[in-house]
Amino acid sequence: MKLSRLVCGLLLMFIPAMAFAQRHRDPLTQAEINQVRDTSWEPKLRLPLYLQFARSRLVKMEEIRSDPKTKDRAKQTHDLLDDFQLLYDELNDNIDTYVDRKNDIRKPLKLIVEADTEFQAKLRALKDAANVPGAEAQQYEFVLNNAIETVDSSVEDHRKLLEDQEELAKHKRLIKNPSKGTGVSPE
Repeated sequence: MKLSRLVCGLLLMFIPAMAFAQRHRDPLTQAEINQVRDTSWEPKLRLPLYLQFARSRLVKMEEIRSDPKTKDRAKQTHDLLDDFQLLYDELNDNIDTYVDRKNDIRKPLKLIVEADTEFQAKLRALKDAANVPGAEAQQYEFVLNNAIETVDSSVEDHRKLLEDQEELAKHKRLIKNPSKGTGVSPE
């Protein structure tokens, strides 16, 4: 009898953890994962991929928001915003990694700075949308606010980092070809 109580107790402890693990999904498709894996040594290829993936989530969100036939619009909006946030965070993590390695990421940083402005505009447009019922907006309000805050706080960081990279490049302190000598060739 004690054994069955112990087993029941253990099951009760693990069920919430299993449920959480099932809810959290990878924001990348298998094809996107393969693309990212293939560019691991090349920041000039990898960082634009994350921009492309994040942008595609916002475009998809705009499509479902404008389609009157969309079912469960609030949940889909929430999920796409969550995917955007995860991808944008991963982009920032990759930037940090490449900066720590002293890689030259000036070209992708210029793209990122431009994309930041675009992302801010799209996220604010969703927040300011007048045609969204209040109950619907509440379902994704938290994740939308988080995405806006993350992009807003990253804008200045990205600009400052680009300035720092330009200064380091003047003194030839950046690695231009990070895959050199690894057996991995950039495309």
